[in-house]
Amino acid sequence: MAQNPPDLGDRALSKVVELGIATQLDRSEEIEVDIRTNPVNFIQGKLDSVEISGKGVVVKQDLRVENIQIDTDEVSIDPLKAVFGNIKLTHPTEAEARIILTEADINHAFSCEYIQSKLRGLKMELDGQPVTIDIQQASLDLPGENQFVISTTFLLREQNAVKKMSATAIPQIDEDGNRISLEILAAQGEGLNLKLVMVIIEQLTALLDLRNFDLPGVSLQLHQLEAQLGKLVIHAKSQIAQIPTI
Repeated sequence: MAQNPPDLGDRALSKVVELGIATQLDRSEEIEVDIRTNPVNFIQGKLDSVEISGKGVVVKQDLRVENIQIDTDEVSIDPLKAVFGNIKLTHPTEAEARIILTEADINHAFSCEYIQSKLRGLKMELDGQPVTIDIQQASLDLPGENQFVISTTFLLREQNAVKKMSATAIPQIDEDGNRISLEILAAQGEGLNLKLVMVIIEQLTALLDLRNFDLPGVSLQLHQLEAQLGKLVIHAKSQIAQIPTI
């Protein structure tokens, strides 16, 4: 349904929220907030809708998000606080969120120091012997048809041997709705076993824990994935306990 253009009050509230969200991010190319209400509803403590969109948003762990969109229906607020720019929710509200990650941005995150530190010193058993693994390089290809292709180069410290692995997998949603897991379709590499493949895959997909995208007062629960050509589209339910403001 088409909405009327925002008035000065709507735009002022929207700008306050935009600034508040911007302070919670490492950086962003664009943040837009569209709050819609009318004087009668506002006095009664109601916002008709809130739309938050961002482009080139960088969140935890140096992970860049190509696009993020969060849409709510009616939101209950404290109108007296809102007059002074503090949009305080009187109870949590539900929202829909859509997040787009590009193949290039995921691969950039794999190379950042925080993620690299998580990929070193992995302990497991290989052929009944304890081994320590350092993942030296990792890349993700998104060929479409809801598939991931992950390629890695890793060091087996005890053997001082560098090995390579690639795996084709289908992304799935963990039961808690926070993380993406992968169903392995095929794997190739020297001296591999299933446990080794799963340890490496688990460490790499930890990057895609939705809690990495949470803003203060906003939590996400994943409910649909689309692994498209060159990008991953995440659909999530969002619960908003508080809208960030400055």
